Amino acid sequence: MIRYTLSRLLALIPVLLGVSLLAFLLANLAPGDPAELALSQGDQEPTVAEIEAKREELGLNAPMPLRYARWLGDVVRGDMGLTYIDRVPVLPELARRIPATVQLATTALLLALVLGVSIGTVTAVYRGTLLDEAGRVLALLCASLPSFAVALILIYAFAVALRLVPVAGYGDGHPRHLILPAISLSVFTMGALVRLTRASVLEVLGQDYIRTAYAKGLSKPMVVLKHALRNALLPVVTVAGTQFGQLLGGAAIVETIFAWPGVGRFVVESIYARDYPIIQGFVLLAGLTFVLVNLATDLLYAVIDPRIRLGAGAQGGGDDSA
Repeated sequence: MIRYTLSRLLALIPVLLGVSLLAFLLANLAPGDPAELALSQGDQEPTVAEIEAKREELGLNAPMPLRYARWLGDVVRGDMGLTYIDRVPVLPELARRIPATVQLATTALLLALVLGVSIGTVTAVYRGTLLDEAGRVLALLCASLPSFAVALILIYAFAVALRLVPVAGYGDGHPRHLILPAISLSVFTMGALVRLTRASVLEVLGQDYIRTAYAKGLSKPMVVLKHALRNALLPVVTVAGTQFGQLLGGAAIVETIFAWPGVGRFVVESIYARDYPIIQGFVLLAGLTFVLVNLATDLLYAVIDPRIRLGAGAQGGGDDSA
């Protein structure tokens, strides 16, 4: 296990280098002049000389390979540079907003897991019944609706019409402000988990050891929960881990709609302002989060199913087996 974990951590280095290069290129090849936008915050239009001086100050006149090398060297030292607009350090600005995004993404994932696994298991156990058909229609509907459409529907129904929850904002951190954004963000993931759990449980229920468990006189709830569901969770864990990384990186639309003070909304505003250092820092952090979540998902396999061997153990070694 230790050898496997270390090898996966070392494998992150080229992946993160590729992510950093992609982040730098995507930001710097976008149309628009950050220097001009940074100087256009007031009422007066900047002159050509002012724009040129600002470009020199921001280091935009240097060749792109040199700018990338400088930025990457600073990142390795924990410095993501200064924002173009306010000239404040990027990393503290991102770090200050990450907890709100993590809170939203975690709540959305837990909600999707509880509902998705529960509904998927019920539809598999009662295959061919009305419950199964209703669950499949619900999963298809959830997987088809984009998060912004769900957000607008929820705002109109529960915030405007019924006035049960706030329309938007973070407030004082009360959970009432979290309900609509979390539901909006979780709907697509829940639909995917319902379909995956149903298919996985159905496959497990057809195995010989399940029939043996029934032959021993075990009740259906005991067979489903203790034998079928546990062995059916491996693909669910994989998708859940991947979805968590996507929720962290893809919450920007929901955060913007609900005025949620997370990192996604901050980056959307930075994209409009062509604030490259913020965009680059966010993409790099999102890539790091995604690969770390995938690593954690792989390690969870051994917890869920001890028969699984990781690293050298998968090839017959005994020291690193899980």
